[in-house]
Amino acid sequence: MNIAIYNLDSAVTNDALLELFSTYGPVASAEIAMDVFTGVSRGFGQIVMDSDDAARSAIQSLHGTRFQGHDLVVEEAPERKEQLGSYKVGTGPVRMYKFRKN
Repeated sequence: MNIAIYNLDSAVTNDALLELFSTYGPVASAEIAMDVFTGVSRGFGQIVMDSDDAARSAIQSLHGTRFQGHDLVVEEAPERKEQLGSYKVGTGPVRMYKFRKN
C-alpha cells in the first residue's frame, strides 16, 4: 500500500523516514520529493509498505504525531492516473493569430 506523508521538515532523509515506518512492518521503499533545482526537500514523501494491515496501522498511529518539529499528515496515497502526454491538450487545434484589418 502506498502512503503519502506531508509536512516533513526539510532536513528529513529517506533513511529517517524508513526507520520511522519500519516499526510498523516491512517497508518496500521510502522516498522524499526533492526540488530539482535546489536539491532541498519539498516537504512531502511517499512510503510503500508490503502489508496493507501494517500500512493502515502506521497511518492511524503516525497521523498528527510530531516528527522533527513538524506535525505529520499521514494518509493513504491516491491512485496515480496514467497520463497519456506530457501536458494537457486543449479542446481544438492551435490556430495562428488572426489580425484585424482596420
